[in-house]
Amino acid sequence: MREGYEGTGPGAITPDGCAVELYERLPVGEEPHIIAAAVPAGAHILELGSGVGRMTHPLLDRGFTVTAVDESADMLSRVRGARTICGPIEELDLGGEKFDVVMLASFLVHAGDEEVRRGMLRTCARHVREGGCVLIQREGEDYHTNVPRERVDPSGFTIRIASVEPAGDGVNSVHAEYVFPDAAWTQTFLARPLTKEQFESALEEAGLEVDAYLTPDGTWVRAVPKA
Repeated sequence: MREGYEGTGPGAITPDGCAVELYERLPVGEEPHIIAAAVPAGAHILELGSGVGRMTHPLLDRGFTVTAVDESADMLSRVRGARTICGPIEELDLGGEKFDVVMLASFLVHAGDEEVRRGMLRTCARHVREGGCVLIQREGEDYHTNVPRERVDPSGFTIRIASVEPAGDGVNSVHAEYVFPDAAWTQTFLARPLTKEQFESALEEAGLEVDAYLTPDGTWVRAVPKA
């Protein structure tokens, strides 16, 4: 979902507009617990869109092997203990290499460009081994409608979704604000809402199908190759 970003605040800004320092500051949350509960212990995970390693490092600490992929070399320079690959997710082809788990988090499945989304899901399908799974993080049902909204994180920063505006062709422009005691960033990005039916249809197009919705809100999904 990293397209059309604009960032303000200290630190390096990647070519696609992401503030590296912002991503270094964001807390881990419950994601590593959800992932660890959904996959075999010690699995080799292909993490697509790893960023600075916010989830990579906790997964390594839990005994997983991680190959981290991101198109930003600045982001990947912060990753420690994992094999890293720099390049666009939708173009990744590791020449037949397969993984126990392929992970597409950070709502990347909601990319505004449908061809980019298709490419990302094909990358997932291409790199998951037989008997393996793909973990995908989706937006919540009210992500585009419960606006404006804000959440104060226990770590002390506030995240606000300030506005969501139609940008044409079923895509919305989302404006987010991240406010810390000593710094603030804003981001405006494009995201395509997907109903459950549209999401499952996109998986099917890539040769995948839902195995389980892992969280009560349906935001984390385990998919498998279609039989």
